[in-house]
Amino acid sequence: MSESLAFRSPSETFDVAVVGAGIVGLANAWMAAARGLRVVLLERSPLATGASVRNFGMVWPIGQPAGERYQMALRSRELWMHLGEHADVWVNRCGSLHLAHHDDEWSVLQEYVQQNESVGNGVELFDPEQTMRKTSAAQPTGLRGAMWSPAELCVNPPQAIARIPGWLEATYQVECRFNTAVSHIDGNRLLASDGRSWQADQIVVCSGSDFQTLLPEAFREIDLKVCKLQMMRTSAQPDGWRLGPHLASGLTLRHYESFLQCPSLPRLQQRIQEESPELDRFGVHVMASQNELGQVVLGDSHEYEQTDSPFDKTMIDRLILREVQKQFQLPSWDIEARWHGVYAKFPGNVIYSAQPQPGVRVCVAPGGAGMTMSFGWADQFWKEQTSQEMEI
Repeated sequence: MSESLAFRSPSETFDVAVVGAGIVGLANAWMAAARGLRVVLLERSPLATGASVRNFGMVWPIGQPAGERYQMALRSRELWMHLGEHADVWVNRCGSLHLAHHDDEWSVLQEYVQQNESVGNGVELFDPEQTMRKTSAAQPTGLRGAMWSPAELCVNPPQAIARIPGWLEATYQVECRFNTAVSHIDGNRLLASDGRSWQADQIVVCSGSDFQTLLPEAFREIDLKVCKLQMMRTSAQPDGWRLGPHLASGLTLRHYESFLQCPSLPRLQQRIQEESPELDRFGVHVMASQNELGQVVLGDSHEYEQTDSPFDKTMIDRLILREVQKQFQLPSWDIEARWHGVYAKFPGNVIYSAQPQPGVRVCVAPGGAGMTMSFGWADQFWKEQTSQEMEI
């Protein structure tokens, strides 16, 4: 990866400049370069360190409502599998299981499967015995059954976000400039804090949840919600033990839009509110994924106030572990890492995309679905910009 602070001329010229090497920035750089455009990717850190590396690594079509958004998620899935084959990025076709330990959870899953019979997404219901054959991590006590979906993938976010830029350089000659803080955009010119500059016909700002540094006027009147989440990761599980598919508990059914049309969902929501109001207070729903190193990622919570606080709440970690251990069983619960992430979401939309000035666009706020939706969204966007299909 290029990390030299030297530059070849006072102002290099490109077709496209992308600011930010998180998942949204990488997606835009890839989809533009794949259509023959000369691209420079600018990132203020040695590697992206925001929400793109602080998540489960779930490529999660099952969380998207049927129709255009589900199809966009499947396109992202296809592009992730291409990276797995060509970019030395670990991609596991693991699928997912939603576990039901209460009657109302089982009812929601039954309703979802019935509603999606004609969609062709491959979901099916498992009884407890079938569920335990699929994963030994399901807590068998009180298990009603599970819903299996074959579409989900697992990636290791820190590994993927670190390796994709080098692959873009080698495959599409994308010029990556890390340790480069873009501090100002003037027309088609980008200025870095160290005095370097670049020109581009099109500038795409993918600044995550930073709405102040660049083009703050593009965000002032927009209802972007910022969410802070807490997560943790176990040490590598002993003896090569594998989780199998991604696991989601019944608590997760109240989090994703794909389940909103299920008639039993309000009853489930009411029960949780009455039994465990603290889970709603901190937006706790529990899921688990496992990377290629054998570590299991656990979470998470959702707070929408004081999201800029650097101080995490031990109480939230305890709530997550309490609920995780009700639903899942692991050989080892040794926690080796805890962290928080902050992401932005644009309610009701896949992403916030706006053009505050000619030739300059902001692309932020994929919500908690950045790994699932960014590639598919960027593929569609650059197809519209260039009228060119991508062959992958």
